Amino acid sequence: MSGRKIKFSLVYRDMWQSSGKYVPRVDQLVKVAPHIVDMGCFARVETNGGGFEQINLLFGENPNKSVREWTKPFNDAGIQTHMLERALNGIRMNPVPADVRKLMFKVKKKQGTDIARSFCGLNDPRNILDSVKYAKEGGMIAQATLSLTYSKVHTAESFIQLADELIKGGADEICLKDMAGIARPAWLGKIVKGIKALHPEIPLEYHSHSGPGFAMATILEVCRAGVDYIDVAMEPLSWGTGHIDLLAVHAMLEDDGFDVPAINMEAYMKVRSLTQEFIDDFLGFYIDPKNRYMNSMLIGPGLPGGMMGSLMADLENNLASLNKWMVKRNKPQLTQDDLLIKLFNEVEYIWPMLGYPPLVTPYSQYVKNLALMNVMQIEKGEPRWSMIADNIWDMLVGKGGKLPGELHPEIIKLAKEAGKEFFTGRPQDLFPDALDTFRKEMTEKGWDFGQDDEELFELAMHPQEYRAYKSGAAKKAFEEDLAKRRLEGGGINEGTAKPAAIEGTGSVADLKPSTMFIDVEGERFKVTVEYGNNGAATEVKPAATVAAPAPVAQGPAKEILAPLEGKFYLTKESSETAIKVGDSIKVGDLIGYVEAMKTFNAIRSDVAGTVVEICYATGVEIEEDDVLVKIK
Repeated sequence: MSGRKIKFSLVYRDMWQSSGKYVPRVDQLVKVAPHIVDMGCFARVETNGGGFEQINLLFGENPNKSVREWTKPFNDAGIQTHMLERALNGIRMNPVPADVRKLMFKVKKKQGTDIARSFCGLNDPRNILDSVKYAKEGGMIAQATLSLTYSKVHTAESFIQLADELIKGGADEICLKDMAGIARPAWLGKIVKGIKALHPEIPLEYHSHSGPGFAMATILEVCRAGVDYIDVAMEPLSWGTGHIDLLAVHAMLEDDGFDVPAINMEAYMKVRSLTQEFIDDFLGFYIDPKNRYMNSMLIGPGLPGGMMGSLMADLENNLASLNKWMVKRNKPQLTQDDLLIKLFNEVEYIWPMLGYPPLVTPYSQYVKNLALMNVMQIEKGEPRWSMIADNIWDMLVGKGGKLPGELHPEIIKLAKEAGKEFFTGRPQDLFPDALDTFRKEMTEKGWDFGQDDEELFELAMHPQEYRAYKSGAAKKAFEEDLAKRRLEGGGINEGTAKPAAIEGTGSVADLKPSTMFIDVEGERFKVTVEYGNNGAATEVKPAATVAAPAPVAQGPAKEILAPLEGKFYLTKESSETAIKVGDSIKVGDLIGYVEAMKTFNAIRSDVAGTVVEICYATGVEIEEDDVLVKIK
């Protein structure tokens, strides 16, 4: 193997999302791109995919503009660009209709993305091969992915067989996606040798996170076994829950006799400096300091580095909610470390019971969310499994694909009690084409379909986020949240934050949150506060409800409370009909959903009667025990 070429890919998108919540804005990405090119050592750069476009929408910015401007410098330099997509789930957390999936690949190719890295969270070849077909039809290189998970049902032979099936099905390349960094070196070396023995001409790319500590040894092993490309990060966002560092890998492989490209260190330092500048600007407020450390405790639960940014935020939010509950009942509060250990232990306990789904998006979130909900309920004296989100049920009953292992009898019993039916067919068949529905919506609203139908695609892929972007609500919410963090500090920017006015304002008072909760003699009110130019409150008014209460019979109303904090939605699909004031409700009827930790938790009525008040508009942030709906 001495002298064999190894090429590098910079995962500039993923190295941000593995550390915190957001990625840089398009103006920042365009600023750093030429210097990444000048480094001279990258054959590929990961530019988009995964949560990238949703994050742009959360900024209140156009993700299509971002993708086009960000990929162009690399296209011009002859550096390949690649994106990550989730097969049946496209670039979101839930299944996508086939016509939307097909449009995605056509749009992304025209926007400048060369390679589609397609993975299924369950490693179901039916889902991956659909993406392979659609990517090639769209003119992209189809890189099929093995989501590596280490368990008794995930054998080296099973992964070699999966790669063989994907290559025979048309895949141009294979990515070995070690999203948790838990692949043991010898085990993965055996997998690479097995694939190369069957298909020596197929390029192999290895992607690993550094969290548990195996990655450096594993990289050396897979390069010796025949891998062609290695994904790397660079300072100041390498290591920790992110990826291994370019300089360390480069030196290790060069010393072992591999032919690796030279690094322009002057350009490296410029990219490093700009990346730190982006952290200091605002991104560091969303990076938990714990995500900058490696942690061998991750070997046990096997949670992926890519979700650790959101996991720490989820822990922070749920810990605050749980401790409020504890204080009310004079119970001792938990620390974040207490909750983290309980979570890790619960993941290890329930993962085999759930059929060993690979711990990759979205199923890593589903397993983590279910484990966290179990921990929260157990701490409150409730039984395990008392809250299972709809998305998680879909995974358990087979709507996303076939689970690698068998469900525990306890889970099967719970499914039967909940009236769930198991599905063994082709997952895509459950989600009919939908572009015509979104075309109609865009036409009715007078929205531009965009170059190459890219705006149509964005609405169809991310309906809720796109509508919030178009209305301006997303930008307003982001700016308010960032303003709050600038005032209070947080993340790895803790202690460095200085109050800074949002553009167009001139007062620190303008940065105060516009929505707050106030307790008046034990009764809780949600109020909206508007500030004048002098920073003084000029108006205080109750938050608007969806509709005014209808006249009803005398007697107390039954309140349907939020069982957890998150965003309240009346519907989650365009095919659903939202409840309204005056509707008759039976026990068990759907009231709405609370979206928390990227899953939708169905809220059902435990009383029959008439809806007299809907207390929150759809998409509004709510807290645990908030009154969602009143019924008489």
